[in-house]
Amino acid sequence: MHEPVRIIAHLDMDAFFASVELLRYPELRGRPVVVGGGRRHQPEDILDPVTGITTHRFATLAGYVGRGVATTASYEAREFGVHSAMGLMKAAKLAPQAILLPSDFDAYREQSQRFKAAVRTIAPAVEDRGIDEIYIDLTEVVAEHAATFDREAIRRIANAIKAAVGAATNLSCSIGIAPNKLLAKIASDLEKPDGLVILEASDVPARIWPLAPKKINGIGPKASARLTEMGIATIGALAATPLATLGDRFGPNTARWMHEVAHGRDQRGIATHSETKSISRETTFEHDLHAIRDRAALSEIFTALCEKLAGDLLRKGYVARNIGLKLRYDDFTIATRATTLVTPTQDAQVIRRVAGECARRAPLDRRIRLLGVRAGTLMRVEHAAALSAEDDQRRTRDLFDEELDLP
Repeated sequence: MHEPVRIIAHLDMDAFFASVELLRYPELRGRPVVVGGGRRHQPEDILDPVTGITTHRFATLAGYVGRGVATTASYEAREFGVHSAMGLMKAAKLAPQAILLPSDFDAYREQSQRFKAAVRTIAPAVEDRGIDEIYIDLTEVVAEHAATFDREAIRRIANAIKAAVGAATNLSCSIGIAPNKLLAKIASDLEKPDGLVILEASDVPARIWPLAPKKINGIGPKASARLTEMGIATIGALAATPLATLGDRFGPNTARWMHEVAHGRDQRGIATHSETKSISRETTFEHDLHAIRDRAALSEIFTALCEKLAGDLLRKGYVARNIGLKLRYDDFTIATRATTLVTPTQDAQVIRRVAGECARRAPLDRRIRLLGVRAGTLMRVEHAAALSAEDDQRRTRDLFDEELDLP
């Protein structure tokens, strides 16, 4: 007897941070908006003394100077080429007229908790992938209503999830549904925003193969560039490439993985409990850099790595109690240093400061070819908040007991 086909959904909130900001500033709808940078870009409230109406004066990217990084961009800003993790100075050249808003992580976390709670009222088997996306196993939910992979039943359930998310947050999301996580994630990005795409294995040639290989989660810029060099411009071309050819360029293990995913095959299940232990960001320089003579360049790269790491923590919903540094020198020796924090963090400035302290404890007498920062001893943001509340209650109770001279 054949096992039923799995029905996996990937739900991705649409331009999440920007959309949350638009709830606060609805007058910005339809305009290019970029979220990122410091609090100095907070909108200014302007009260009309005659009407008593408050309006806002917003900063734009025009003339931006600094090392800030875009946390996200509205779809209107993305049309100019602006995207998350892009330096704001570069974004300013592409879209100087875009509105610049500071990040409000407390608001984003609150909305994240709301949309996930809404989904779990309909489909409890959820894999948390960060602040704005989740995987959902709909296999049993659909089985309660119809035969396996009944498109109409799946569509009704997906629309119910979208409605529940909208009711809880006033935000839209896009959902991709397929027999596995790989295809579901690709599908959720096909018709953004507010999309709903349902794929079966038979849809792979028509819907997936014309796409670029970089659409596959796991094929990054470097692998994508190497595939382009090989003349492989689509997932279909990747699927048709002999294993031996891929193996010569990427090694046997990666070649087998590429062959499987190009054919839309993925056996991963839904992990309802995350076991991520650490997150890191690192870069290898085109030319070895010296800690003293190239200090300015190293400092800029170091800060960008820390900001990207903080963004990773935020998107995945973690805080870190351990911050580490990795250096690979020109002779390929490696030095690592790490510091454990009293209070867990996902703040870029804290990460930069602590990682900088680690750097001062590492040998800096050789030229450096690789620099990396690492966040370890991770815990979920909500868990850290609960622990902090418990600590506050414990400290208050201890003080109260001391005043009463209790044992």
